[in-house]
Amino acid sequence: MFQAIIGVLGYVRREDDVLFVLRSRDGDDHQGKWNGLGGKLEPGEDALVCLARELREEAGIDVKAARLRGTVSWPGFGSDGSNWFGLVFVVDAFEGTPPERNDDGPLAWVPVDQVMELPMWEGDRHFLPLVLDDDPRPFHAVIPYRDGEVVAEQVAVSR
Repeated sequence: MFQAIIGVLGYVRREDDVLFVLRSRDGDDHQGKWNGLGGKLEPGEDALVCLARELREEAGIDVKAARLRGTVSWPGFGSDGSNWFGLVFVVDAFEGTPPERNDDGPLAWVPVDQVMELPMWEGDRHFLPLVLDDDPRPFHAVIPYRDGEVVAEQVAVSR
């Protein structure tokens, strides 16, 4: 039986920029990589409540409008080989001003056309263009990892 940690991943848009965090905490599995914001779904939360909580905690903003762009299954992604399943959102409207950094590291607004130049998880390169494009169709991806490396990828866009 496949069991996964469920999480949300949010990409906050401001005109032609996207908010990212450079994960820089010692011992963090994501150290040295740029990520969207988000985290684990807690008991009793739905995905939008989780997204709003995580963005309030990580960026000090209140989500006013968000779109589900797709889903990603990451078998074997965790440093302990754990499986993850993520609901990926674009946040189109928010209130508040993100700080320069949070507990995970510095936050930065990155121009959309420069996002793919950032150091990030290799698997993110397979689905991130679908998050940031203008195609409204949702995507669904399976990106298995072994020892921190992508071993395959399957990305489909709904028709």
